[in-house]
Amino acid sequence: MRLRSRSPLLAVLLALLLGLTAVPSAAGGAEETKAAAGTFRNPLNPGPDPYVSHWKGNYHLTTTQGDSIRMWRSPSLSTLLTADPVTVWKDSDSSRNRNIWAPEFYRFGDRWYLYYTADDGVDEHHRLYVLESERDDPAGPYRFKAKLTPPNHADKYAIDPGVFQHNGRLYLAYAGLNQYQHNGLNIAPMSNPYTVSGDAVPLDAAGGCPEVREGPEFLHRNGRTWMTYSTCDTGKPDYQVWMMSLRDGADPLVPGNWTQHSGPVFSRADDRGVYGPGHHAFFRSPDGTEDWIVYHAKTTSTNTYTDRTTRAQKITWNADGSPDLGRPLALGATQDLPAGDPGSGTYWINDDGRSSGAGSVAYTGRWNSGTGCATQCFRGDDHWSDRAGDTATLTFTGTRIALLSVRDTGNGIAGISVDGGAEQRVDFHGAIRTGETLRYVSPKLPHGRHTLRIRVTGEHNAQSRGAFVSVDRAEVYTN
Repeated sequence: MRLRSRSPLLAVLLALLLGLTAVPSAAGGAEETKAAAGTFRNPLNPGPDPYVSHWKGNYHLTTTQGDSIRMWRSPSLSTLLTADPVTVWKDSDSSRNRNIWAPEFYRFGDRWYLYYTADDGVDEHHRLYVLESERDDPAGPYRFKAKLTPPNHADKYAIDPGVFQHNGRLYLAYAGLNQYQHNGLNIAPMSNPYTVSGDAVPLDAAGGCPEVREGPEFLHRNGRTWMTYSTCDTGKPDYQVWMMSLRDGADPLVPGNWTQHSGPVFSRADDRGVYGPGHHAFFRSPDGTEDWIVYHAKTTSTNTYTDRTTRAQKITWNADGSPDLGRPLALGATQDLPAGDPGSGTYWINDDGRSSGAGSVAYTGRWNSGTGCATQCFRGDDHWSDRAGDTATLTFTGTRIALLSVRDTGNGIAGISVDGGAEQRVDFHGAIRTGETLRYVSPKLPHGRHTLRIRVTGEHNAQSRGAFVSVDRAEVYTN
């Protein structure tokens, strides 16, 4: 039996019994039905620990991949989810080619420097490394440049490197062993983008929980450098962002020069189904007028390292000069694209038939539906069935479609096909229940009218308790 808090009264969908029932686009408000050109919805990527930079007409995104460093490129934020990744680094050195985490890339001069952490398969052996591009391109190719080793931390656990400039000098910030936390914040001077030139200084940063201070990131504005960082274990729903600041002219290697700001500046929003927002970075809009945060968060309050997906939203600035990161938005919330982003005309199709573009959905068989998934689902609802042969057919006009649906402990295997072609088997099971999870992305199609069919097979893997398949949100791409 599927583990859901649903009411049996939802069997009202007997009207669908063994028939073909088209669910038309509902007559919503102007905001629901207008064309969505100039907008986007999260997630941007199914991975965690994101970093984004906009360069020469493209967004470039990296996330933690584990065995290599991959980069996604797209002219619009709205199409990063379906962009094809490029592997920019894979290492043959067994001392540093495992558990590759949190890559970040910066341009100094006419070269790009890619910072990351890796180990030999043992977590405590995580150390910091940097690559250098062979040309002026964030996608490389790259060559290995150096291991980053502050003299007093030369052989100590270190993760999450970030680089910032202050008073005309370059500094490395990272999380690692210090007298305050196992993952505590440290800052060391650099003589160039690949050389640490002095001892690391530990910072006693506040964080609302004892175990972690990690992922330091930087903004500079209004006469101060603002350092934001993540606290609590990233598997917890309380993973969150805190902040310290440093005035211009002050030495960042003097801990007393940093001003601690009280309380989290970005944290869980249960009413929006957002848990554990953190490990973030900042980027500018293509026209340079807006500041944005990119971060990972989860749709489940379960303590888990899975289901961390990449999201983005605009930030603003307070009257006192400090950044206002706002509250994390619900997954699937429609947002305006960054200023200068060309867009792609993407639109959504909801499981109940509402669509912001030329889309619809039709069901055969006996599907259940309801609002029991609440904030875990797009617009608070989804359809689900475990009856072999039941189908849901989405009709859309565009070039590609992505399917985001509930993954659950009682879910099974779907057969998914495009335009009547061969089926691809997709497993909707998950060890924990999560919502709006990317389940399928179609191949690139000629622009026009297409269909995506989801068939319940009635089958499931050995770990699953059932064979349910969920239909929640589809994202359609028109370019």
